Amino acid sequence: MATPRVLVLTGYGINCDEETRFAFERAGGIAEIVHINDLIEGHKRLNDYQVLAFPGGFSYGDDTGSGKALASRIRNNLWDELLRFIEENNLAIGICNGFQVMVNLGLLPALNGEYGKVQAALMHNDSARYTVRWVDLEFNDQSSWTKDVGRISLPIAHGEGRFYTDPKTLAHLKTKGLIATRYVDGEICRHQRLPANPTGTLEDIAGIIDDNGGRLFGIMPHPERAIDFTYLPHWTWLRERYKRKGKEVPAEGPGMKIFQNGVKYFK
Repeated sequence: MATPRVLVLTGYGINCDEETRFAFERAGGIAEIVHINDLIEGHKRLNDYQVLAFPGGFSYGDDTGSGKALASRIRNNLWDELLRFIEENNLAIGICNGFQVMVNLGLLPALNGEYGKVQAALMHNDSARYTVRWVDLEFNDQSSWTKDVGRISLPIAHGEGRFYTDPKTLAHLKTKGLIATRYVDGEICRHQRLPANPTGTLEDIAGIIDDNGGRLFGIMPHPERAIDFTYLPHWTWLRERYKRKGKEVPAEGPGMKIFQNGVKYFK
């Protein structure tokens, strides 16, 4: 298959669906925004797609906790279909609220392939505040999503992004290389004089992959909000640095690589 079809899930309170669709299309995929009700009613079928994206936002107002209501709706109405989708070598990504949904569904980290078992949580930031800023991240290469991403900067916007799990699960995550990305002290932090870890998250964890080849990926920062170079908060400073070194000023932002990796998986 040369060009994957991407289902970008939408519903009440989700507000990053358009940006996520746009990012996947720019990366070369065929992306479509599909309402959760259309999946439940059978107007759209998950098995017609190869990538499932859970975008950011505040699904169902986060009334019972971030991502919990949407996770329950999916589990009660689409669980068997979702499991078949996962078993067929497809990809899934959850961004911010989407990451929270995947954790509440037990899609991540799914140690030993135990999909449906909740093994982690995304708790309130240690500041007890909704935090909006840019962060620096270091990615590993254990997933097709994160291959060759390296160290980049992305924005965050969440109130419940503090990753937590029990010591035994954390040990497995580290041993198996399932911690996809961590907050690090980098250029953005130094430029804005901000701490590297914005939420008090366990061991600086910003994203994880599942324990079945890393085809499922959850991340709290927003790569879809960093697909152009000019989205970076210090892009004018970077532009001058590139010019003075005789280098070409890039057009793409650091988040674009993640979406390109998702599309490239099927090529």
